[in-house]
Amino acid sequence: MDSALSGVKRFIFWDYARAVWQYDVMVGLILLFIFVTPREWFRDQPKASSVVMLPAGAGEQAFWIEPGLLDGVPGPQQAARAEALLKERTRKQERVVRIEPIFDSEREIKGYMAYARP
Repeated sequence: MDSALSGVKRFIFWDYARAVWQYDVMVGLILLFIFVTPREWFRDQPKASSVVMLPAGAGEQAFWIEPGLLDGVPGPQQAARAEALLKERTRKQERVVRIEPIFDSEREIKGYMAYARP
């Protein structure tokens, strides 16, 4: 019993030298975990694009812009920055008419809606 407890303790604290078979088994188990574990277990999904075109009406186009792209940009310069982001995304020159911040229930900015005209 004392031997088994000692073995578990050595395994948890990684107390084996590099050249012994126990070390190789531990590394193999770690690699097996990394490559065999389904990504759904950790909700690891591809990240969405940082600028997304949304349906809009009345000759305007609406774009959702990730908050990190406009954070720290002063209000008057946000439109110019948004236009540069839209040109990079759409490969067309868009004129941003207005930008509206999108807040969550705790009043934290979750993104920006940029309305543009071609």
